[in-house]
Amino acid sequence: MDTPRATRRRLLQFGAAALPLAALGPVLPSAAQAAPASGAGTAALRMPEESEPHVRTYMAWPALSSVWGTKLDAVRGDIADVAYEISRFEPVVMLARPGQAADARYRCGRGARHAVDVIEIPNDDLWIRDFGPTFVVGPGAVAGVDTNFNGWGKTGTTYAQPFANDAAAAGILLGEYGVRRIQAGFVGEGGSLETDGEGTLLATVSSLVNANRNPGMSQDQVEQALKPALGIDKVIWVPGLAGQDITDCHIDCLARFTAPGRVILDKPGAGADPKWVAVYEETRRILDTATDARGRRLAVTELPGPDRSRIRGKGAEFLSSYTNYYTVNGAVIAPQFGDGYADGLAYGILQAAYPGRQVVQVGIDNIAGGGGGIHCATQSHPAVPPVA
Repeated sequence: MDTPRATRRRLLQFGAAALPLAALGPVLPSAAQAAPASGAGTAALRMPEESEPHVRTYMAWPALSSVWGTKLDAVRGDIADVAYEISRFEPVVMLARPGQAADARYRCGRGARHAVDVIEIPNDDLWIRDFGPTFVVGPGAVAGVDTNFNGWGKTGTTYAQPFANDAAAAGILLGEYGVRRIQAGFVGEGGSLETDGEGTLLATVSSLVNANRNPGMSQDQVEQALKPALGIDKVIWVPGLAGQDITDCHIDCLARFTAPGRVILDKPGAGADPKWVAVYEETRRILDTATDARGRRLAVTELPGPDRSRIRGKGAEFLSSYTNYYTVNGAVIAPQFGDGYADGLAYGILQAAYPGRQVVQVGIDNIAGGGGGIHCATQSHPAVPPVA
């Protein structure tokens, strides 16, 4: 069977890599500010918690057989299924290469409460969480932070894949919707950023304080770049694990805020690689003593993964993390992997964590086989908060 040439959880031996910040364009801003939607004045912005109201969800149509091999069609089927489920609750906009847009429209054309709108913007892969804009909001205002996607810092390595179109997509997309673009003072991806919407950010050291993204920058320097760009007061750092997957251990497969002061933590299931168990254990130790930006201790709920011997997907790169779910207006879109007990347990834990929302589980074996999940494949455009 043909397999993807470069997947998100490939074991890596890194070589020379990242572009320096000086190569990323014009002078980087020192603070996240934007004109309100009305056009009058300015407002300080913050990255909202994902369960705040959305205007729409963005997704991207998988483009390259050189990345996905003979699985490309099946991966597109998974993307269409996820888009359909999200469209039951809010509008979906699918980025697609102009020559692939007709196929995307056909595959995503099933009826639902909201149509899936396909917009012709060139892309390379489906991971729009990472290469798309990370939105920030304030009273009457919204802007998009371009986090300078550089292909997870894999340029010059054996595992590099094309990313030039993906790197440009955030700016093009923001232009299409008339949203101000803010260029971040750091290199990163949306999957490396998890916030409670009240000034606290969860992040892994391995994915941001890394020479393949931010060469020469200390942890403190990266933190000082994150805070103004995202409206953050405090960063809770967990070590993560560099060099063992293409993302260097993104936080969105590990720990997520369900509400201010409340965190869901991924607990690897039976058969998981011991290195990921160690990551979970160290993260748990840190979260148990951490406080957020408002001084609250965190209430941590564990979300156990499935038994690797009972899931449909196979292979070391298969991402069997329920924690890579996505919240939409009125629902939580979560994976299911074929371990009936674990799938059911995840459903109950997520339902308890998000009362009043419907939990919808979707089979994503082909996406997960590439090392990603539903959260990796989506990006929310938040609603503009009202002016007080």
